[in-house]
Amino acid sequence: MKIGLLTRNENAWCSNQLKESFKKQGFETSCFTFEDLVARVGLIPSTSFKNLDLSDLDALLVRPIGRGSLEQIIFRLNLLQKLSRSNLKVINNPSAIEKAADKYNTLAIMSEYGIRVPQTIVTENVREAMTAFTQFGSDVIVKPIFGSRGIGAARISDIDVAERVFRTLKFNKQILYVQEYIEHGTSDIRAFVIGNKVAAAMRRKGKSWKTNVSKGAKPMHIEISGDLEQVAIRAASAIGCEIAGVDLIEGDPPIVLEINSQPGWRGLQLTTEISISDLIAEHISSYQNN
Repeated sequence: MKIGLLTRNENAWCSNQLKESFKKQGFETSCFTFEDLVARVGLIPSTSFKNLDLSDLDALLVRPIGRGSLEQIIFRLNLLQKLSRSNLKVINNPSAIEKAADKYNTLAIMSEYGIRVPQTIVTENVREAMTAFTQFGSDVIVKPIFGSRGIGAARISDIDVAERVFRTLKFNKQILYVQEYIEHGTSDIRAFVIGNKVAAAMRRKGKSWKTNVSKGAKPMHIEISGDLEQVAIRAASAIGCEIAGVDLIEGDPPIVLEINSQPGWRGLQLTTEISISDLIAEHISSYQNN
C-alpha cells in the first residue's frame, strides 16, 4: 500500500511516529509539504511531487496544513478536493478539514446534530457583541474563528476591556466570536477519535482556564465511556472526521468545545501505552479490504 504523508515537517515527532507505524504495516510512505506539490490542469500528471504522481497513492494522510494567506489556504483545500474527486482516499476528507477549521461552522453543525455546545454569539457588530457580553454574565471567551492551541483566545470579564477589544477587532476587520465562559475547574477532556471509536482520552489540567498542553497543561490518563464517549464519536461524525481530537467538558449532557481535524497526540501518548500512530496506520490499512 502506497501512503502519502502531507506534513509541514516530516521529522516532527508525530510524523516520525506515523512513519514507523506505516513501516510496521508494510506501507511505502512518501512525505511532502504543500510547497512540494505541483498542480497541473490539462496536463498529466495533474498533481505531483517530484516524480511521484499522487494518483498512484492508495491514501493520503493530511497532517496540519499550516498557516498561510487566505489565497494559500483556499488553494490547499481546493487541491485536496481535487485529489479526493480523483478517487484518492484523503484522510480527513477535505470537506471535514474545511468545516473543522472554522469554529463557528463547527459549532453550528454540531448544534444542528443536537450536540450541546457553549452559548456563542458571532457577529461583526460591536453593539451586539457587547449585548452578548452582558447576556453571558460579563465573563466571556473571545476567540479567532480560525486558530488552534489557544492562540489568540482571551477571557474577558471587564466591560471596558470588552468594548476596547471588540472595537479593535472590528477595526482590523475581524469577526467577533463571543462565547460564554463555562466553569470547568481549569481542566477538560481531549478524546482522540479514530473511525467510530475513542482510541484514547486524557484530562488536561491547566494552570488557568486554558487547557492546551502546548500552553503548559498537564495531560493525565482517563478512561471515558457512556455519554462522554458517544458524544465525542457523534461530534467527529457530524463534521465528517475519521480522525479527530474532540475537546469536551463533563455535563448533562457533555459539552463539546472544539474539534481538531488534524490533531497531534504527543501529550496524549504520555498517558497511555496504546500506540496512537499504530491505530491510525491500522485504520488506514482497513481500506485495503474495501
